[in-house]
Amino acid sequence: MKKNIKWLLLVSLTIIACNNDDNNNTPEEVPVTPGSAVFTKYVALGDSFAAGYSDNALFKRGQEGSYVNVLAQQFVAAGGGTFTIPYTNDNKGGLLLAGNVIAGTRLYFNGTAPVQLPGTPTTEVTAHLTGAFNNMGIPGAKSFHLVAANYGNVAGVASGAANPYFARFASSSSTTVLADAIAQAPTFFSLFIGGNDVLSYATSGGIGKDQTGNMNPATYGSNDITDPTVFKTVYSGLVAGLTANGAKGVVANLPYITSLPYFTTVPYNPAPLTETLAGQLNAGYAAYNAGLKQMVINQLISQDEATRRTITFKAGNNSVVVVDSYLTNLAAYGLPSYRQATKDDLVVLSARTFIGTTVGGDATKVNGLSVPLADNWVLTKDEVAEVKKATDAYNIAIKAIADEKGLAFVDTGSVLKQLSSGGIKFGNFTITSNYVTGGAFSLDGIHPSARGYALIANIFVDAINTKFGATLRHVDLSTYPIQYPGTLQ
Repeated sequence: MKKNIKWLLLVSLTIIACNNDDNNNTPEEVPVTPGSAVFTKYVALGDSFAAGYSDNALFKRGQEGSYVNVLAQQFVAAGGGTFTIPYTNDNKGGLLLAGNVIAGTRLYFNGTAPVQLPGTPTTEVTAHLTGAFNNMGIPGAKSFHLVAANYGNVAGVASGAANPYFARFASSSSTTVLADAIAQAPTFFSLFIGGNDVLSYATSGGIGKDQTGNMNPATYGSNDITDPTVFKTVYSGLVAGLTANGAKGVVANLPYITSLPYFTTVPYNPAPLTETLAGQLNAGYAAYNAGLKQMVINQLISQDEATRRTITFKAGNNSVVVVDSYLTNLAAYGLPSYRQATKDDLVVLSARTFIGTTVGGDATKVNGLSVPLADNWVLTKDEVAEVKKATDAYNIAIKAIADEKGLAFVDTGSVLKQLSSGGIKFGNFTITSNYVTGGAFSLDGIHPSARGYALIANIFVDAINTKFGATLRHVDLSTYPIQYPGTLQ
């Protein structure tokens, strides 16, 4: 990482001007100004980060703490106007569709572990909100969804053809997110989109397809990786539409998934074993290991692959056993595609309560050990590489389009990497990406906490000030909580 990253430091943006009056040496604050930007009508486009999604749900307090709402509050002192939000009904979170629960309530920490808030959601998707909304952050949206007609059609929500969050406030059933944003004639916009174009593939453990080379998003599955050319084309169209009438804006690139605690909290070797248990497991895999040796003799796999696939346990901590579809398929010879995880594999957060459980109460069938973890529990090394390759391609496109259109650019990737490699200091605090305790992320391990969103707002402020000569100020991160309590009014 480059050392010259002063703009990342969480220091006050207050600029001190010395008074020339010898009788008064009190520093004066430079007034907050917009520079060449115009914040009169600010519209924010994006996904769950822009919406303020947190603790695995969208709820009022989280929406209030979204980075775009924090930004809008900072814009007020520089001429910013009203910023409207399509609020949910309460602080429980979750959604109903015709009375049926389609999204659960938020998580909270009960003193021992993250648990789901009891109760039933009250936010009904079919209860349509009227009016234009400045916050156009749509949880679950991929890049191409922002230009997809009928994405807010409530009739398509049940089948997955439409988005329930957008259906609540879309101006019509056939409109697009971009069209509703442009209709507000923004003078300034923010665009932070693209995370879901790889994230759903990653959180599913790679259950999906890398659609590189497929230019038709209508044929994609919900967990597929978006083709980089599709992303670039869509992103360029979004920016072209938003800037057509002279609006200025700020855009952000995408962090690697390895910066998110959802993928870094559960170790690849979490299984402590006694020598006796290790020996029992080794006996269980003896036939599998012998079969691998025979495959080498038959020249069906290399010795290197056989070594990688060989499963052995010892006393102490051990790697979990996983199913890896990238291995040579030996099913015709009675050998499954098993191997033990390495540090290059990412075990997803949800596996923390699954590894070590038994199948049907049978003590000989332990998930992750005698029973290998299915694909959905682990993002393998090869799948991680696919996600990284797509993310890199998206980020190249974002930066090039930002430069071409003269937009402020936020390097969120560098900031989140810093959070996951030591953290960022502010005042007497340090904020990190550590799950539960780090302060940057909420209990779902993917979305920021209120403090994490405030940090994002501050780095957006830095980028806007640098590009447009504004003098917007940071917010004080210590005033934002790292967790929401179970009871919120």
